[in-house]
Amino acid sequence: MTENKCRFCNRILQISFVDLGFSPLSNAMIKKENLNKNEKKFPLHVFVCKQCLLVQLQEFEKPKEIFSDYVYFSSYSKTWLEHSEKYVDMMISRMKLTEKNQVIEIASNDGYLLQFFKEKNIPVLGIEPAINVAKVAQEKNIPTITKFFGTKTAKTLLKEGKLADLLLGNNVLAHVPDLNDFVKGMKIILNKKGVITMEFPHLLQLISNNQFDTIYHEHFSYFSFLTVQKVFEYHGLVIYDVEELLTHGGSLRIFAKHNDDGSKSISNNIEIMKRKEKEFGLDKISTYTNFQRNINRVKINIQDFFIKCSKDGKKVVGYGAPAKGNTLLNYCKINKHQMDFTVDLSKYKQGLFLPGTHIPVYSPEMIKETKPDYVFILPWNLKEEIMSQLEFIRKWNAKFVIPIPEVEIL
Repeated sequence: MTENKCRFCNRILQISFVDLGFSPLSNAMIKKENLNKNEKKFPLHVFVCKQCLLVQLQEFEKPKEIFSDYVYFSSYSKTWLEHSEKYVDMMISRMKLTEKNQVIEIASNDGYLLQFFKEKNIPVLGIEPAINVAKVAQEKNIPTITKFFGTKTAKTLLKEGKLADLLLGNNVLAHVPDLNDFVKGMKIILNKKGVITMEFPHLLQLISNNQFDTIYHEHFSYFSFLTVQKVFEYHGLVIYDVEELLTHGGSLRIFAKHNDDGSKSISNNIEIMKRKEKEFGLDKISTYTNFQRNINRVKINIQDFFIKCSKDGKKVVGYGAPAKGNTLLNYCKINKHQMDFTVDLSKYKQGLFLPGTHIPVYSPEMIKETKPDYVFILPWNLKEEIMSQLEFIRKWNAKFVIPIPEVEIL
């Protein structure tokens, strides 16, 4: 475990953002034969740096232990695939990308996004540390190297002449323990007139919509625009545009360039976003220290729902086995006695058990077979897609439960 210092400005961290108790790694799914073995649990206590206002979690487990054999495959979400395809079309149009350009994606997963560039004959390279996930991309003939990204990997690629005209990373910035090394590495492999795009959950949405379940050990940092701008500027990169996205309960997409690249003007969106965050209070410590109280109230409401179901003899099952769901279930102390099982489309999760709670994961067909009274949607950010898939539960008058930002029964 590293010393409790800010991973950006190296100040001692003393101010608590939220304490979610002890929890296992959110993607550490359990095989049946290992159910009786002791599980590793770590503090899920998030701090905010008084100096730079970076919200962050200590590093308790090395990334290679978390990501080397991973259970999350991006291609299983139709919503995420559609989002990725739209991004590809937008960037090709915006940057006028051709077969002469190089696109590099950091944390490229199973090739879910790069496949769309490849279809347009634009050269791609994926960087993915999880060997099992990278293998799926390689089988799709998407060039993928299995390495963690940082200055070391960047210098190797530079020597090989692999410079990015477009360097992208979706939901990877939060997963990086050595933030400075990561951003410094991006600058190394970015072409002189190249563009970086990064997508990550927006801290403003996390706070305003009680999204405590998006906090887990794989997410080392939680970003506001004000803070991410400081980080990039420190490493000689200028964020020249920003967009708000609906993904993951509300995300930001930033566009960055070298600080000496005069070919791209600064968008008005930059000042608009900074003003929005300041009006919300993201430049004040009090906004961060009030979060715990809001979360405690949400926890009580979720527990009350399960207590009432138990008293009324109602059967509750889950949909999905996302990392965020494991944070929610463990913090709210919901186990297999309150939630019989959950289901997931991913064959890599079916037959396993959720960490901490030991709730079994089955195929979605199990919902039709058991006809529960409630389906508790754990990946609430995909609720429209999931409710559409499971519309058939209305036949026996079952209802959906959305836990975040407030418990809602639909």
